[in-house]
Amino acid sequence: MAAAEPAVLALPNSGAGGAGAPSGTVPVLFCFSVFARPSSVPHGAGYELLIQKFLSLYGDQIDMHRKFVVQLFAEEWGQYVDLPKGFAVSERCKVRLVPLQIQLQGARILGIPVIVTEQYPKGLGSTVQEIDLTGVKLVLPKTKFSMVLPEVEAALAEIPGVRSVVLFGVETHVCIQQTALELVGRGVEVHIVADATSSRSMMDRMFALERLARTGIIVTTSEAVLLQLVADKDHPKFKEIQNLIKASAPESGLLSKV
Repeated sequence: MAAAEPAVLALPNSGAGGAGAPSGTVPVLFCFSVFARPSSVPHGAGYELLIQKFLSLYGDQIDMHRKFVVQLFAEEWGQYVDLPKGFAVSERCKVRLVPLQIQLQGARILGIPVIVTEQYPKGLGSTVQEIDLTGVKLVLPKTKFSMVLPEVEAALAEIPGVRSVVLFGVETHVCIQQTALELVGRGVEVHIVADATSSRSMMDRMFALERLARTGIIVTTSEAVLLQLVADKDHPKFKEIQNLIKASAPESGLLSKV
């Protein structure tokens, strides 16, 4: 969700509580991982102040090297949505801090090669700065919707014994779907990370995931994939992965649609 111009959102009675907030402030429920803490911020507070408040409440649990996004609970949709540019708090609301790129961090920890493709970056732009691509095997521009390109096939051929691929990104019903179907057609086992894969439309996203699941593709979650890769608490990287998933995001709107 984005706004081209500065916007103000008001979400009356969204469950923040804190009716006794000091004059000139607005009650806000701050959610992170499985925690929720009521607090307040000055009327008109924006993104930066919300981040500061999150750090004051959860600073001892947050890895500062991560990238984050702040999301707002929207009663209209029954789920969290990204804060638009120019957001300002005007009435009580509920916000959460969501760690980004859990899959990419997990891949780096476990030494799993990552291949990134960007759909027509000249017109649509490159990967957003919030996603850290440090250490990935390949970043490749493309115009074909599927990411199965000669360069990608060559990169996969350099990795011995590849039998399965984990896919995540956008958009579920286009690039993800066409890539998954093409890989399955070539005998590769495909896992799609539902909570790290999105579309502009929830309908497109849901129908794509349903279609893919019916074709035998494994639709799963970030935490499930990482713990399957680790497999054992005695794995030398288990503690690092455990710390990564401790702050994994709550459900992203899919649960109410299933």
